[in-house]
Amino acid sequence: MNSASRVQAIISGDPARWRLLDAVRSLRLPDCWIGAGFVRNAVWDHLHGRTSSLSGDVDVLWFDPDRADPSEDRKIEAALRALDPSVAWDVKNQCRMHARNGDAPYRSATDALRCFPETATAVAVRWSDQDHCDIAAPFGLDDLFGLIVRPTPRFAGDKRELYDSRIQAKGWLQTWPLLRCIP
Repeated sequence: MNSASRVQAIISGDPARWRLLDAVRSLRLPDCWIGAGFVRNAVWDHLHGRTSSLSGDVDVLWFDPDRADPSEDRKIEAALRALDPSVAWDVKNQCRMHARNGDAPYRSATDALRCFPETATAVAVRWSDQDHCDIAAPFGLDDLFGLIVRPTPRFAGDKRELYDSRIQAKGWLQTWPLLRCIP
């Protein structure tokens, strides 16, 4: 089974994650995905032989230059909270996030993934029309399945200090002891 099929199996086999993907899909937002820890943690839990759990926020990425006002994100978060109030939804229209992050403008939600801190975090999924999940992974899935924590090119350079601080703060090596940090 290839890595994309493995992600699909892990996510579709997790009723809580599948339900959240359906909730996001129901809003019919353009270029919309759930990413970061939603995918990463599910895979790392699976590789550590653990039952997957949702912890922290659920990052919803979407892209629509015509709805760039941050209030649009708050409206979407409210709609998602109405569908599932147990989740800490974090919705961000990626059309404006480049300014906050000091990057060149993003062309899409998946383009924004290239500027995420770690290769294993730069992964997102969405429920496709064929009742499976599409996967966006600009750096591939090898690091994710290899349990490797590595900075993306953007964070290997001038954002390296942010990356190092983030790794310390997250405590991932304590949660998932099989991980390896690669500078």
